[in-house]
This record gives sequence, C-alpha cells and structure tokens, in this order.
Amino acid sequence: GDAQPHYTSVANFVANMKDQIEPLFTQVLMICDREGLIGRNMFAIDGCKIRSNASKEWSGTFDELERKQAKLRRASQRILERHQAQDSLGEDEVAHDLKQKDKLDKSAEKITEYLATHQEKTGSKGKPVKSNIIDPDSAKMTTSKGTIQGYNGIAINDDKHQIILQAQAWGSVGEQQTLEPAVTQLKQQLDKLTTQKKPNEHTTKFTADSGFNSEANLEFMAQSGFDSYIADNQFRKRNPLFKESETYETEQEKRRLKRSKGRPRLFTSEYFHYDGTTQTCRCPAGNEMWCSGTNVKSGNQEYARFCGYLKDCKVCPLQQQCMRKPPKDRGRQVQFLNDQSRKKLSYGDKMKTKIDSPIGRRQYSKRLGAIEPVFGNITVNKGMNKFTLRGQEKVNAQWQMYFLVHNIEKLRNSLH
Repeated sequence: GDAQPHYTSVANFVANMKDQIEPLFTQVLMICDREGLIGRNMFAIDGCKIRSNASKEWSGTFDELERKQAKLRRASQRILERHQAQDSLGEDEVAHDLKQKDKLDKSAEKITEYLATHQEKTGSKGKPVKSNIIDPDSAKMTTSKGTIQGYNGIAINDDKHQIILQAQAWGSVGEQQTLEPAVTQLKQQLDKLTTQKKPNEHTTKFTADSGFNSEANLEFMAQSGFDSYIADNQFRKRNPLFKESETYETEQEKRRLKRSKGRPRLFTSEYFHYDGTTQTCRCPAGNEMWCSGTNVKSGNQEYARFCGYLKDCKVCPLQQQCMRKPPKDRGRQVQFLNDQSRKKLSYGDKMKTKIDSPIGRRQYSKRLGAIEPVFGNITVNKGMNKFTLRGQEKVNAQWQMYFLVHNIEKLRNSLH
C-alpha cells in the first residue's frame, strides 16, 4: 500500500533529530567495537564534496551581490518602461510581464534583505569570500564534475571494516583547517568506547592526503601520539615509479593547464641564481635583484627575500614566463631558505623523509582502500549524494545520519 512517507515528513524528521543523532552514532560505534569491527591499526581521513540544497547562482561577494541586485532592478524597470511605451499590448502579454516583474522584484528584495542582515565573510588572508543567500553556511566548491554549491563532508574511519569513527560537514573552510578539530573529536569518540582493548595511540597509524598537509597540521599530528603519514603535493612526483612515466607527466600537465586556464608555467625559485654567501640574486633574464629582507619569517622558517627592479620587470622579454600579471607597483619577488633554516628541519621536511621511505609509501598506499570505498557506498550505492537541509547544524546531522546507515550496514553484515 501507500506506506512510504512524504519527503517533507522525512526532512522534518532529520531536521529535528540533530540532538539525538550524535548519541545514537556513538551507541552504534560501541556495539561495533564490542563485535570486534574496530581494529585501531590505521585511521584514514578524507573529504567528499556534496551538493547542498542551494543554487550557486545566489552566491557572490557583497560587491557581486549588489551588482546582481542592481541588474535585477534594471530588468524590472525595463518591463515597466515597455508597458508605458506600448499601450496596445494584449492581456496575456501584460499578465506574463507583470508576473516576470514581480519575480525580479522579489529576487532583488531577497538580496537587499540578506545584505542588510548579514556581515561579509572574509578568508584566511582577509579578502572577501563568496556568500550564498539561500544557505550562508555552504560554499562554492570545484569538483571533477564542475563547480557546485555544497559542503565538504569530512570523515575518519578505521581500516579493519571501514567503520566511520568521526564525521562532520564543513562549508567555507579549507580541508587544512578541518584536520585538528576532526582528530580532537576522534580522540573524544575513542574515549567513549567501552572496550577491554585500550588503544595504543603510539602504534595506531593515521593517513591523510595532501589536502590536509600544512606545517601547522604536521606539528599538531607530531604531538597527537598517532603514527602519521600525510602526503604533500609533490609526493607522487618524487616517486621513482613516476619519473619515467609519460602518461603521468601528460595528465599532470593537463591538470596544470586547466587550473591555470592555459597560462604558461611560471619560473620557480630554482630558475633564479642565488648566492647565500654574498646575499645576492639574479633573475633568469640576468638582471640583478635587490634584497628586501634577510630573515623573513614564513611558516616557522626564515627566508632571504629578493625583489626585481620595477624598471627591469616592465620591459623584460621573459615577463609572461615570470609574472602572472604585468607589474604595476613592484617587480617579481622570490625567496630562499637562509642557512639557519636549512640546518633546521621543518615538520614538512621530516614528513617527506618519512613518507618517501619504502615503509612510508607502503603504509600510505593503504589509505585509498580504507576511506575511498566508504564515499562510493554512501553517494553511489545508497544514492545519498545531496544534502536536503540547509544550515551547518542540520547538514552536519544529516552527514552523520548517512554514516550511521553505513555503520549499521557493516554491523548487520558482520552478524550474518
């Protein structure tokens, strides 16, 4: 019979369950742990970008939204002027135009109300970031299938039976900023599990891809007690197996051109001639550069920084290979690690040495088989590939509910 609930009933149920889902999630984890489904040998973290219940057309910085609002007002005014200039329009055409004008006015009013009641978001560098007036907590995200308006669902799982231990959805926050709160919540979750087998954190491995790599995160993980393996964006390039691979180089170049929108590759610091003894530097064109600082701190490291003379950079024949845009206020900048920083290994240098070792590569290679199939099960097999609710709290509850279903399925399969 007609026993299937209406989709609005399901949405209301999920929206009102945010306070109950987290305790239930923990209870299911406790049962999974008692059944021996959590091995504590390796944990893996990753993110999955999920479409939100909001259109990306309603996203923009406050300046962009103001321009959109003005454009809607002008379109509405044109309809009014057309009616005033042409009295002989038919009733159907008039009704259609009035309906369109009302729609434009409502859209413009929606933007006006949002701008009046919200503050503009800024990124980590203090620059304005895009806001969405339908779901302000969501963000524009680039995926392999194009740009979406959505959330980045972060999850940590155990590699033994792919049980999810921690799950949280994030909007306009980069993956790097999600690692520390995710690991903190993971530890809290592990403390709640009443098991006879206490986890030995010093032997529990933790893997993450390059999206989570930063000096601050590596320092945090070094003090977390986990045996961490976190790749950087040059990890594959350093792999001897990829050195002779034409396919790898071709695919990398395709991705680079797509990211840079066809712009040529720019000169890196390797192309500049730096003399650490005399503290002098020459650019690839052979022009002398001036030293703008000898102990410039950046990411727990100290650098010697040089800048090209503006008069040289403006007329340089290699300008397009060296600078993204023609110089206006200053020439090309480049920096080099000073002698003290070269002697002092950063957490990033230590991780590179660790993950490039045969053991490190073997351990990191297990990450893909631990966490990626979980996202495939959720989004493809279960069809849970979109958030139907709006707002950080509700979306977070829905994300945890998705993995509650996943964990219950794993538990059921283990009992048969």
